[in-house]
Amino acid sequence: MTRAKLIAAAATAALLAACGEDVATPEKTIQQLMADDVEPNAQIYWKSVQYISDQTGDHEIFPRTDEEWARIKAAATRIGEFAALLQTPGYAEGRGEDWMQFSKSLVDVSKLAEQAAEEKSTDKVFEVGGTVFSVCKACHDVYPPAEGIPGARPKDKEPGAA
Repeated sequence: MTRAKLIAAAATAALLAACGEDVATPEKTIQQLMADDVEPNAQIYWKSVQYISDQTGDHEIFPRTDEEWARIKAAATRIGEFAALLQTPGYAEGRGEDWMQFSKSLVDVSKLAEQAAEEKSTDKVFEVGGTVFSVCKACHDVYPPAEGIPGARPKDKEPGAA
């Protein structure tokens, strides 16, 4: 889903929800959204700043160009957009209030992630990456991934499942 489509879908869902209208089923299942969109962007962010010690020595991985920093910031932005999408009725229906809190927390931390990238601060990107991970893990502890698919839930746990 392109960024424009994502923003349009979230805006449409919010407007319809505000009007009391039923919101159409999302274009992607939660499993697809997590696997195709959330996880890849989180990985971009998490892998952007690393400190690795191995048999060849110590290695610092960090962005070196404006383009690399822009890619990290864009990943943080997308994480926040997807987290906002998770709050729409098509994704939140049938899940508890904790789902909304996890989603809101991910929106909040994505803003910190964007700011860290904007500041080009490797220390802040590394630190905020840990917070992003903590928010994701807390949600996954309550809504566990199924069969190794990030964000997946067993079919019998999906809203509307028989």
